[in-house]
Amino acid sequence: MSAISRFVTIAGTAGILLATAAAWAEKADANKPVNIEADRVAVDDVKKVQTFEGNVQLVKGTMIIRAERIVITQDDDGFQRGVATGTGSALPHFRQKREGMDEYIEGEAERIEHDTQAEKTEFFGRARVQRGQDEVRGQFISYDARTENYVVTSGPNGTRARPGSTDRVRAVIQPKGKKEDGDGAPPSPPKAKAGKPVAPSRPPLAAPALQSAPDIAAPRQETSQ
Repeated sequence: MSAISRFVTIAGTAGILLATAAAWAEKADANKPVNIEADRVAVDDVKKVQTFEGNVQLVKGTMIIRAERIVITQDDDGFQRGVATGTGSALPHFRQKREGMDEYIEGEAERIEHDTQAEKTEFFGRARVQRGQDEVRGQFISYDARTENYVVTSGPNGTRARPGSTDRVRAVIQPKGKKEDGDGAPPSPPKAKAGKPVAPSRPPLAAPALQSAPDIAAPRQETSQ
């Protein structure tokens, strides 16, 4: 493998990626080649293991994964499993465009694992996944692409944090209502069509003045005879 320098291109390995889920991904990415950069590459053809180390960057279409180390293994049936790890300060990070939307999925954790057979992606330790302005954090995040379901826990490996621990699942979910013009400003007046001026808007009708109730006359005093 001495001929393999820093830049390595591998085509036709769509299943090995640490994609969060096929339902999220830009569909065109499936037909794009995989480009990998690393400081060191080791390939074991007998055990079907590929190891990329040192400032690893994996690109496939809109998908970008950065990690200190990525290990890809393949079973006898051709299914792959990828594991991305980082350093203490630099967590593995991924980013991918959503299908048909100008929006990206981003995530990071101490370790990210993707199983192509189960179509499941798992994030271990200081896990965070963000979609648009929505974000979820926990010590463990699992996403099932088949059911499109999340599992987020405060403890490691799908467990709950111990009593007294400060680890919690934290989520930020933005409202999905329709935005008003000008961020809450009143709607702008209608535009005139060609050759047809817009009639001036009528001023709002003034509310009628309140009528005061008639005074109640004081009761007549009876005079004594």
